[in-house]
Amino acid sequence: MLYMFDNNQYGQLRTMGQAINAKILTPALCRGARGLLDWTQSELGDRSGVSRSTVRDYEGNRHDIHRATEAQLRLAFESGGVSFVSLDDDTVAVCVR
Repeated sequence: MLYMFDNNQYGQLRTMGQAINAKILTPALCRGARGLLDWTQSELGDRSGVSRSTVRDYEGNRHDIHRATEAQLRLAFESGGVSFVSLDDDTVAVCVR
């Protein structure tokens, strides 16, 4: 994961803010989580408050999503019984609780 760095007033390197690539939910994980829950794109849209066309375009790699949209999708998945697990090699897996 890449982070932005800055030198503080003493010339020491420090990490600033959030990670540049802080997103966890990839299009493939989104499709996988929907599959585990047997949800259609419309059902995910209804449960998350995100339009079906946004879900479709994101899962089809047509465009990226904002962090707020990712948070809405993840909350819907987690409320539906799915967990996102960070593995030792910095990849993320999806599983049913």
